[in-house]
Amino acid sequence: MLQSGQMAPDFCTPNQDDKTVCLGDFRNNKHVIVYFYPKDDTPGCTIEANQFTELADEFAQQDTVILGVSKDDCDSHRQFISKFGLRVDLLADTSGELCEKYGVWQEKEKNGEKKMGVVRSTFVIDKTGKLVHVEYGVNPEGHAQAMLKTVQEL
Repeated sequence: MLQSGQMAPDFCTPNQDDKTVCLGDFRNNKHVIVYFYPKDDTPGCTIEANQFTELADEFAQQDTVILGVSKDDCDSHRQFISKFGLRVDLLADTSGELCEKYGVWQEKEKNGEKKMGVVRSTFVIDKTGKLVHVEYGVNPEGHAQAMLKTVQEL
């Protein structure tokens, strides 16, 4: 698993509009919050996406870009964004490569059954590309507000 102080693993992957987004595109220009979530349009994921959207202007004032990542495809992301009026880019990691790089693809247990899945996690990356905050096992309620406080301290 990744830790604060490390360089963030680089990536290039499509967003909801099939436009390739690369972490390096923001280097020396923007802070980046990359948050991983299990699935579009599910309760916790919707709470998290809506709360990041509500604070989108405040994140922009802090030179911060929000990127949500799941294994859903671009079409699923477009529907999720449209349904809730989301104002964050959602990246499609259909291969799971990005989830692996960030250590969020882990064994999870639900109702006594173990299976692999995305562990809700957030990574705050400064303008130099360094991880300044790493959090695995995120509780979605109030998380966006906590991340705003984190970037305000950068």
